[in-house]
Amino acid sequence: MKKSKWQIFTNGLFKENPVLILLLGCCSVLAISVTVQGALGMGLALTFVLVGSNVVISLLRKVIPDKVRIPCFIVVVATFVTLVEMVVEAYLPDLYDALGIFLALIVVNCIVLGRAEMFASKNGVVDSLLDGLGMGLGYTLVIVGIAVVRELLGSGTLYGFRIIPEGYQIGIITQTPGGFMMFGFAMALLIFCLRKKGKKFDPRIGCDGNCGNCAAGCANAVTDLKTEDGGLTAKEGSES
Repeated sequence: MKKSKWQIFTNGLFKENPVLILLLGCCSVLAISVTVQGALGMGLALTFVLVGSNVVISLLRKVIPDKVRIPCFIVVVATFVTLVEMVVEAYLPDLYDALGIFLALIVVNCIVLGRAEMFASKNGVVDSLLDGLGMGLGYTLVIVGIAVVRELLGSGTLYGFRIIPEGYQIGIITQTPGGFMMFGFAMALLIFCLRKKGKKFDPRIGCDGNCGNCAAGCANAVTDLKTEDGGLTAKEGSES
């Protein structure tokens, strides 16, 4: 059943949130979520790259040869990342320094390449645009939400403005262990909310049933069976 435009957009926000549900792009979330300014900048940069690369890849999906699709996707993504880097470095040097190497690493971010492979290369321009926008905003919501807590408790500030008096901060929150702690709390909150609604946390939901392109051992995985002539056929597995 074909999804509506609204469903495609909201998938990235809730049902298939790239960070909390699909568990993609977690490295940048842990590293950049120390300040709200850095988190917001990273979220907007990733959203721009996602939308731009999704649109271009969707436009070229019938032209790009299947055997070289991944290198072609990387070239497209790298072009948009370079544009973002140049603009941020020129007009927002402080943000550029705060994001550091993670701005350039958007090129190989699993969210961007994943949506290019699983969605943009198989769908139209409008749907791909909405998918990129939804996934980007879903990522931004998570990283900014974690950054609000980390900056407030760890530094006593919020977007640079002093909220908690100095001397009452929890320093470890702004360090690496604090990033893992806050991410763990976010995951725990998600699972708690899902259980309240009678649902179960299942990161496999992001595969969209494209089992033929996946090597994961999930309930919908493809099981190889030998044919009589020694070749291979595929049969869809059943829920155990």
